[in-house]
Amino acid sequence: MQVEVLEATDDPEELVCRAARNDYASQFVGDVSFEEVMDTVDGDSMEEKQRTLISHLLGHGHYGPFEHAQVTFAVEGMSRSCMAQLTRHRHVSFDVQSMRYVSFDDIDPENVIDGGMVVMPPSASDPDWVGRNQKVGSVDEETVEKREALFTQSVQRSVEEYQELLDLGMPPEDARFVLPIGTKVNVVMSMNARTLMHIADMRAAADAQWEIRGLTEKLLEYAAEWCPITFDYYEREMKNRKNRLAP
Repeated sequence: MQVEVLEATDDPEELVCRAARNDYASQFVGDVSFEEVMDTVDGDSMEEKQRTLISHLLGHGHYGPFEHAQVTFAVEGMSRSCMAQLTRHRHVSFDVQSMRYVSFDDIDPENVIDGGMVVMPPSASDPDWVGRNQKVGSVDEETVEKREALFTQSVQRSVEEYQELLDLGMPPEDARFVLPIGTKVNVVMSMNARTLMHIADMRAAADAQWEIRGLTEKLLEYAAEWCPITFDYYEREMKNRKNRLAP
């Protein structure tokens, strides 16, 4: 899975601080410099002042200002299973590659996994993989070889039959019904910093499915550069708390 940033708010933490200071400022924050906006916040440098204010906001549950900073990601190669989980986050805006209008009729069924059309779960080939609802996951090599072979054969058969249905004149929007839920799809999604923290609460957790957890970790890697003070505090003080942040 590949993740790229299409667009993001410049100086997101300055925007967060301006919005937060507006709530308690007598002057209009649009008419004064950022230095004036932050004048009474503790800190010897602007970075220290921002750290003071952002830590205070997050520590006291004042999440509204973090909704102003926006980021748009393009994700390549997400399974439709992962997409179904991700699109439950209704505060995110999505555009999803259409399988009604995009037909996958040039894929070699013999190379459907290595060629990149379908995501293979690690548990198909890892004898020691332990799933969420399993106490023990280890199996012998013979069993895992059978498991991988069966998974591959099932996917190949689905793709062959999909292509045959297209050749028989069935429209892609109907032929796609035979494709596995692991079929890859490309997604564009936009969210604000608060929503990103909420997704991280839900989907970077140890009990999240491996694919969406991996995606979320990639989003957090970018967030650490985009909003360094915010997500440094999130990683240190908020990530392991019991109560999850509401979107």
